[in-house]
Amino acid sequence: MEYGDKLFWLSVLIQRRYARICAEHDLTPTQATLLCAIRNEPRRMTYLAASLGMTKNALSQLVDRTERRGLVSRVGSEEDRRVIVLGVTAAGKVLAEAVFSETVTRLPEVAGSLDADGQRDLERLATAIVEAADVPASGLS
Repeated sequence: MEYGDKLFWLSVLIQRRYARICAEHDLTPTQATLLCAIRNEPRRMTYLAASLGMTKNALSQLVDRTERRGLVSRVGSEEDRRVIVLGVTAAGKVLAEAVFSETVTRLPEVAGSLDADGQRDLERLATAIVEAADVPASGLS
């Protein structure tokens, strides 16, 4: 396998693990990512669309589905009534924290076959890649 092939299959492995965790909480991976992105503080819809790589229309549909489940709420901004801010409800916060906690605990298991040095190397490389991509240390929030 070539380098790109290995990265592709690593991505598949991680996505499958994440999807399994989300399914255990009756969430789609996209819903879980949205909840985790706003679990610590509300965010503007335009910011979320850009951060999650979604069109505003796709994000709005996702929010509609998630809002119907009572997990998120839209609020108008106090500074600008045209701005919509999305936050988690109490139920959404509990679910987001559970999914996030399980994900950060269980995702490292994909490297379980590596020895301690290999796991440290993977952590170092993952950190460098995330930092180079300018993703905040605490995610989107």
